[in-house]
Amino acid sequence: MSELKSLHKDAIPAALEKAERYRLLNEPGEAESICLDILHVDPENQPAIITLLLALTDRFEKGYGVSDTQTKELLSRMKSAYDHAYYSGIVTERRAKMKLHQNTPDCRFQAYDLLHEAMTWFEKAEAIRPPGNDDAILRWNTCARIVARNGLVPREPEERIELPLE
Repeated sequence: MSELKSLHKDAIPAALEKAERYRLLNEPGEAESICLDILHVDPENQPAIITLLLALTDRFEKGYGVSDTQTKELLSRMKSAYDHAYYSGIVTERRAKMKLHQNTPDCRFQAYDLLHEAMTWFEKAEAIRPPGNDDAILRWNTCARIVARNGLVPREPEERIELPLE
């Protein structure tokens, strides 16, 4: 592979706008590449870390393999306790939605568990949110509605899943 060229620091704001635009155009791979270029020259750039994390989670339902390690590493780089809690909830909620759409034997229980974990993260974020920011409440309500609309329930303790034999 050819050596990558470095972005100029003064180009970061425009690059962030492009990354956001690519996310809105449902091109998370393009947004990811731009964020990696930004983080190469400014490793602590919080908007780039957040945009990269969102671009990775945009790929969940597209069937791309995005590891927990990748998302946890980005979450660990967030300086704000609110951002860490809020975006941990976002990652978990998006994993739950992916599970719900998988239509596998255990997916509804996994989705329920993940949605409740996301709601816990959103409650943590709500407790430390900046004034006037109710984003965590909105996300919590979305998770609660997904559980209700889909009739999701917790797994019974004695319930075991039997996987089909090949």
